[in-house]
Amino acid sequence: MANPLKCDLCTKPATVHLTQIVNNKVHKVDLCEQCAQAKGVTDPSGFSLADLLLKASLNPEPAAPAVRCEQCGFTQADFKKTGRFGCPACYDVFSSLIEPMLDSMHKGVVHTGKVPSKALARKSLHDRLTKLETDLTEAIKSERYEDAARTRDEINQVKHSFGQKPSR
Repeated sequence: MANPLKCDLCTKPATVHLTQIVNNKVHKVDLCEQCAQAKGVTDPSGFSLADLLLKASLNPEPAAPAVRCEQCGFTQADFKKTGRFGCPACYDVFSSLIEPMLDSMHKGVVHTGKVPSKALARKSLHDRLTKLETDLTEAIKSERYEDAARTRDEINQVKHSFGQKPSR
């Protein structure tokens, strides 16, 4: 079973899910029943999703000083307005803001990427072949011909698994 979404304001499971599209940008908020009532979500006349988004995940603690990126000058308020960072350094500067948001949305806060298993196996064989060829060159330079012969045989095995013609 998948983990239920957490409320953006507290840690309870979210039961109210709001989506608003403004200027072709999608803004989503997930709330528990209590937070939804407290924010007036049940009364559409007094509710602003933009205000809730800002309060839910981006407002600093009242006593916290304003954080500014030294590279581009972006502030937390700039991020709130645009929904984007000004430069790559902003990710480090504002990590304390975005990590809790990412953690609540994903399994973790570090992107590990995906590599097809066949490509990973090919790369592993290619890396091994490269190392063996370096070892063979070193063995020949050092006049360690028995080691060179063993390394050559191992290279031929790796090339055979690649489907290449073996060396002589």
